[in-house]
Amino acid sequence: MDADKRIYGRDPDSQYVDLAVEVFSMLADATRVRIILALREHGELSVNHLADIVDKAPAAVSQHLAKLRLARIVTARQDGTRAFYRLANEHASQMVSDAIFQAEHSLGGVPRHHHAHVDSVKEASA
Repeated sequence: MDADKRIYGRDPDSQYVDLAVEVFSMLADATRVRIILALREHGELSVNHLADIVDKAPAAVSQHLAKLRLARIVTARQDGTRAFYRLANEHASQMVSDAIFQAEHSLGGVPRHHHAHVDSVKEASA
């Protein structure tokens, strides 16, 4: 009966904790974070277009994409000799956004992502 009430993946002894650490380690690379941000903004992109956006060589971007693909963070679609990549789901994009928001907090003051909330509170009180 209690098994029905358990929330899977949130138990500290869960196998998902180890997998979550692997996801974090996969995202602990600035080029991979930039790739995820580019895919979030543009949807589906070729390796060459991604390389232009993240300012890296296509071969390097291709290696990063291979790792992201193995981690099931991105998926690929072939069109002739070209491969196009997109995010597999919204979760990696959300984690990157949350990490950037957390980084903004380290700068002190009111982080940029809180400005909309502060502005709406000011407008409501006016």
